[in-house]
Amino acid sequence: MLRRKPTRLELKLDDIEEFESIRKDLESRKKQREEAEVAAAGEEAAAAAAIALGADPKSREQMIGDRIGYKPQPKAGGRAAHFGTFEF
Repeated sequence: MLRRKPTRLELKLDDIEEFESIRKDLESRKKQREEAEVAAAGEEAAAAAAIALGADPKSREQMIGDRIGYKPQPKAGGRAAHFGTFEF
C-alpha cells in the first residue's frame, strides 16, 4: 500500500458564508414546519372536543368513515343473496 502525504484543506470565506446561508434557510424551514404542526394539532384538538361534547355516535362514525375513505355498501337481504341464484 502506498502512503501519501496528507492533503491540506483550506476553508475560504466564501465557503463559510455559503454554509451560514444554508444553515439559516434550513432553520427557518424547520420553524415554519413546527408552527404548521402546532396549528394543525390545535385544529384537531378542537374537532375532537366538538365530537366528544355533543355529537351523536352515528355522525362520529360517518366522520371517521369519511376520513379513512370507508364507504359501506348496503347488503341485500334474504336467503337468495347469500347463495346467489340457488333456492333451497
